[in-house]
Amino acid sequence: MARPKSLAKLSLDALIELRDNVTSAISDQAESLRKQLAGLTGGISVGNGKRRGRPPGRKGSKLKGRKVAAKYRSKKDPKLSWAGRGATPRWMKEEMKGGKLKKEAFLIE
Repeated sequence: MARPKSLAKLSLDALIELRDNVTSAISDQAESLRKQLAGLTGGISVGNGKRRGRPPGRKGSKLKGRKVAAKYRSKKDPKLSWAGRGATPRWMKEEMKGGKLKKEAFLIE
């Protein structure tokens, strides 16, 4: 189809045909890019947004999502405990500041 000078001057049928041609060209290009990407990623499908399989050589952590036993316990409130992971809890910071204690003072024996 020849390129028109103005879309406003095209008839309705010509506009519909142009839209269909553009849609078809975009779909063909997207399919070509999906095939190239699948070749680069080792077969992981990206067409519908769902992954099929794990990339080669990558394993998930066996410890992910597991609970860890408490390592520290509050002197004032024994219900409060901390496993030692992540940021230091507020209760521990407050007790350390108030009593001039160190982290080792809260260890569970």
